[in-house]
Amino acid sequence: MADPQEWGFEPATGDGPQPSGAGRDVELRTAYEGMVQIRRLLTGGVCAPAPWELRRAPRAVALVLEAAGFPPSAVDADGRRSRTGYRVSAGTDGLVEVGWPGPPGSGAAREEQERLTACAAELERHGWDCLLYRGPRGRRYLEVRAPHPGG
Repeated sequence: MADPQEWGFEPATGDGPQPSGAGRDVELRTAYEGMVQIRRLLTGGVCAPAPWELRRAPRAVALVLEAAGFPPSAVDADGRRSRTGYRVSAGTDGLVEVGWPGPPGSGAAREEQERLTACAAELERHGWDCLLYRGPRGRRYLEVRAPHPGG
């Protein structure tokens, strides 16, 4: 079975335009259900990332968050943040970072702990390990990694 990357669906990472389109909800549901099915076939359950997810961790994390209904952040044509929501990016050593940015004055910083804690709960339900950190300028972010073998 092919991984969702080959299906042509690109989950929102929070660094592009606001996702839209008449068929996006159907494509999202299909990609998510495909991920769950791949997990069942390759890992024997749905609570552990499949090998393709480990190779493409930012994509897999973004798929889980978007499918769970979290809003992705977005940027406008000039590259300015235009929407508050999650932002998924590749970290170092195979880690994924999830932040909660928004446009200036949006209040994103005030809601980030609560929203990132909810994101972590969803990702952990899908088998990822998450740690909440406070980074530069006091902004919080999640560090997401594959689960350690043995629990």
